[in-house]
Amino acid sequence: MRNPFLAVALAVPLVIGGLALGVLPAEAAGHTVTIQGHKFKPAKLTVAKGDTITFINQDSAPHTATANDGAFDTGRLSTGKRATVTVSAAGAHAYICKIHPSMKGTVTVH
Repeated sequence: MRNPFLAVALAVPLVIGGLALGVLPAEAAGHTVTIQGHKFKPAKLTVAKGDTITFINQDSAPHTATANDGAFDTGRLSTGKRATVTVSAAGAHAYICKIHPSMKGTVTVH
């Protein structure tokens, strides 16, 4: 005969000092923005705090992805180069290419 209390105890995560053992924390997600045809693709991106965004320059000219509020800056990316940033401040962060200011995008962090 099986013990029903043991089955329930094994099914519930163990909590010690507020930390649930057996339950892994959510991992940060990775997102990609390609730069091609003098455009950011996608131009609008929504991410969670702690997620990473990798900007990849697939264009023939150098570019940057520079947030207007200083939240992130990839620096100058030559053709084929990439840079990864993490934006932790919640809100909408508009960004441009400092070399080609008509190139615009927005990262919204929840």
